[in-house]
Amino acid sequence: MKIYHNNRCRKSREALEILKKHKSPVTCVEYLKNPPSVQELRQIIKMLNISAVDLVRKSEKLYKEKFKNHEYTENEWLDILSSNPILIQRPIIIKDNRAILGRPPINVLDLLDI
Repeated sequence: MKIYHNNRCRKSREALEILKKHKSPVTCVEYLKNPPSVQELRQIIKMLNISAVDLVRKSEKLYKEKFKNHEYTENEWLDILSSNPILIQRPIIIKDNRAILGRPPINVLDLLDI
């Protein structure tokens, strides 16, 4: 299992704690330090069955100042997210070819075999 994690985010910490509690082997990707590539993001949104704009954190100051009220294509959003990982919804948890957004963190249970 892989979690795209931001340790400063309470929801992300809670989702990681649930995984640890259930003794799930997990790889932690600190996506702010190691942003996903456009190709990785393309795979993630496909697994989540959403569009790139649905992965954007619209409450972020950067979004409000720079991207709000602008129209972007799917590929442009992928470039924006890869270049500005703070805008990526979190946490994202992946197991095999399935992914979920850990909002709320309890969603992570959908990926566990319990």
